[in-house]
Amino acid sequence: MVVNVDSLVHAAETGKAAGVGESALRPDGVAKVTGRFAYSSDLWLAGMVWATTLRSPYAAARIRSIDTSKALAQPGVHAVLTHEDVPGAKTYGMKSADQPVLAVDEVRYHGEPVALVAADDPETARQAAKLIIVDYEPLDPVTDPMTVLDEGVRPVHPDGNLVRHVKIRHGDMARARGEADVVVTGEYEVGMQDQAFLGPESGLAIPSEDGGVELCVSSQWLHKDLEQLAPCLGLPPEKVRLTLAGVGGAFGGREDLSVHVHACMLALRLGRPVKMSYNRYESFFGHVHRHPAKMRYEHGATKDGRLVYVKARLVLDGGAYTSTSPVVIANACYFVTGAYDVPNAEIDGLAVFTNNPPCGAMRGFGAVQSAYGCESNMDKLAHELGMDPMELRLRNAMTTGTVLPTGQAVDGPAPVAELLQALRDRPLPPAGAADLLSLPGGAANTTHGEGVRRGVGYAVGVKAIGYSGGVDDISTARVTLAVVNGAPVVSVHTAAAECGQGVTTVQAQVASTELGVSRVVVLPADTHIGDAGSASASRMTWMSTGAVQGACRQIARELLRRGSGFSLGNDQVLDSAGRPLCSIADLVGSDTLTHTFEYHHRPTQGIDPETGQGNAHIAFAFAAHRAVVDVDVELGLVKVVELATAQDVGKAMNPLAVEGQIEGGSVQGLGLALMEEILVDREGRVRNPSFTDYLIPTVLDVPPMPISLFEFPHPDSPYGLNGVGEPPTLSSTPAILNALRSATGLPLPNAPLRPDDIALARGRAAS
Repeated sequence: MVVNVDSLVHAAETGKAAGVGESALRPDGVAKVTGRFAYSSDLWLAGMVWATTLRSPYAAARIRSIDTSKALAQPGVHAVLTHEDVPGAKTYGMKSADQPVLAVDEVRYHGEPVALVAADDPETARQAAKLIIVDYEPLDPVTDPMTVLDEGVRPVHPDGNLVRHVKIRHGDMARARGEADVVVTGEYEVGMQDQAFLGPESGLAIPSEDGGVELCVSSQWLHKDLEQLAPCLGLPPEKVRLTLAGVGGAFGGREDLSVHVHACMLALRLGRPVKMSYNRYESFFGHVHRHPAKMRYEHGATKDGRLVYVKARLVLDGGAYTSTSPVVIANACYFVTGAYDVPNAEIDGLAVFTNNPPCGAMRGFGAVQSAYGCESNMDKLAHELGMDPMELRLRNAMTTGTVLPTGQAVDGPAPVAELLQALRDRPLPPAGAADLLSLPGGAANTTHGEGVRRGVGYAVGVKAIGYSGGVDDISTARVTLAVVNGAPVVSVHTAAAECGQGVTTVQAQVASTELGVSRVVVLPADTHIGDAGSASASRMTWMSTGAVQGACRQIARELLRRGSGFSLGNDQVLDSAGRPLCSIADLVGSDTLTHTFEYHHRPTQGIDPETGQGNAHIAFAFAAHRAVVDVDVELGLVKVVELATAQDVGKAMNPLAVEGQIEGGSVQGLGLALMEEILVDREGRVRNPSFTDYLIPTVLDVPPMPISLFEFPHPDSPYGLNGVGEPPTLSSTPAILNALRSATGLPLPNAPLRPDDIALARGRAAS
């Protein structure tokens, strides 16, 4: 089924309760667009003090001593803490507890936290932090990920310089090489991208009467935060409570801890509330980024365009600490061959430690990097074969039953050909800019179109949904039905993090659908309810929906038993013909019906460490893009004219929200293609930690993005839904670069692409 997004009618406009499949308006939408929504940085409590962080100016240095006396003597300063003041474990981490709460005897990246200051106001805290004297012995930083494993290179990390080596061996590569008529190789590079969320890291820590602490914080995974936080505070988990504060975007950057331990340490030390809120500069140092990648691809095919094998080597720079690098590199390797049927593969993926900033989760989680390499090399293969790039993709498109390089067969929908055909059949935008603002360079008026060429590029991406490799993913929901002022009201309580993706709205839609009740309240997410997992891996709607649906259906059974009915709707119990039998309110009466449900997806297994074989995934999602670009080949200026996409979403739970997710993911891919990169010099220093120098797309950069939504229900998910948020980031970047290669005839191996990459390359070619 294809959904026409333009024809949607908002459920709220009809006066009906929004159910599954309707475009429900977000309960927080009006408050956010009018500026009345309370984000975590807006939190305030009487008597609170403000905290800030002193961070290392070096990427690599030993710490000889720290003198805090001058800072502590300043009026209005209440505390200055170092590693000696950490009450419990001195390290934490998502996958390995290797990241210091505060640097102990060495700093390993530019911006590593060294000390904390709490004061009456933010400015006093910042000025006092400048008075802390740290005696550093600078070391030569190790910043080149391609040489970090060479013999004689100084170890960056206590465990050495290798985070993980992922090996995937599939089929018979020796035989496959003999069958390939055409072989192409390509080397590609992806820069370090920032999540660039609008709300910097912030939180408010409040000491409790029992000696514990409460933390209101913007996060993606409250229970994982708690798992790391409590040991560092030296407290049992039951004495540490986390509540989700308003989140201003995440995209993976809030999976790791930021202000958590620091704010709570100070609150416990002072016995009063402590607020930490990073400014934009500090935010660039306060969270992980997308791994920069260097990749070498080799595609072998028959002369009629059938893929025979893929060989690839990926190197991801994980920076100074582990974070989620072991699983990011695994995810990158799983999907090296893209959304294609590839019978033979040899894949090596390495994540390494350097003295560069730590890298970890970001939307697409490794598959963005490998999709870029794969789709770039597919266009190169098509050129070598003299074949249309779309035809090459269709000829090798993955289908249900295709066996992945990990040995797992795709048992759900795999509509790769359908997505590509939808884009191929869509009319192209008219050529010729209507006005100067539509030309490359826009309002800068740098070209009148003399050197402008148009290019069209395609790309398709595939990614697993949910955690992989044997992780028992769960999500817990507690649903309560009671009568309030004579009407039935459902309350839903989960720990699911609302990061702007709309999970709160979906939970209300599920409850309304399952229980037939108009009024649904979604309670604040906190750690008083069981784990909901992370708002990542395109899993939250699937898992949270399963948990809420399961709890609701237990209550629905009780209602139907009491009312001897067939179904529920419009606050009534209905017979088999849909006629009301009695009101839900009458059945509930003074009772409170409550049920807690823990949802699990089907089991997965880890991959074999030597061969990479294993049934590691529960489901797969697919997206494809067609980019149309105009580029001034003399100046290197680029205008993305249109970025059309087709995506299978299984079931559009909230079509309007689905559209927003696809648009947002596509724009992040556009940013990675043309402008977004954290620049780190050879000394490991970040050179552009601001939105003045780190560029992200504005509304003037965003082209029309026509969307074709396909609904191929997944057999294992609630309502047949599938993950939506990450797939658009996979194919948008390579589609744009493929379009630019089409327009310029240049190889353009790096993302992001800059004007000089085109202008200077053409100059060199001309000479």
